[in-house]
Amino acid sequence: MSTTTADNPSRSLLPLAGACCTPLLREPITASQAAELARLLKALADPTRLRLVSMVAAHEGGEACVCELTEPLGLTQPTISHHLKVLVDAGIFSREKRGVWAYYAIVPSALDALSTVLRPAQ
Repeated sequence: MSTTTADNPSRSLLPLAGACCTPLLREPITASQAAELARLLKALADPTRLRLVSMVAAHEGGEACVCELTEPLGLTQPTISHHLKVLVDAGIFSREKRGVWAYYAIVPSALDALSTVLRPAQ
């Protein structure tokens, strides 16, 4: 599974982690780094999107089709697709089109980089 898509050619959290180099709690970040981190946290700050991250990560093979997510969440396909798009645009999910279906997977480096930025100084 690719970590980039036609919709999202190069978005990831890795530049944020690399730019900060140290955890957020060790040294101040710049205004632009704070804006990027806020954008990413905003994408995750929704109960449905948090559940989607959890469900896709726990799904067999670490990827899921939107058709597999509607029933467990009790939401319509367009609503689920909207939330998935937000996660793709934030660089948290990758999207791969297979025929008429789109499959989503977590970008492994995305959550790793986010946890690095938020990890307390040791």
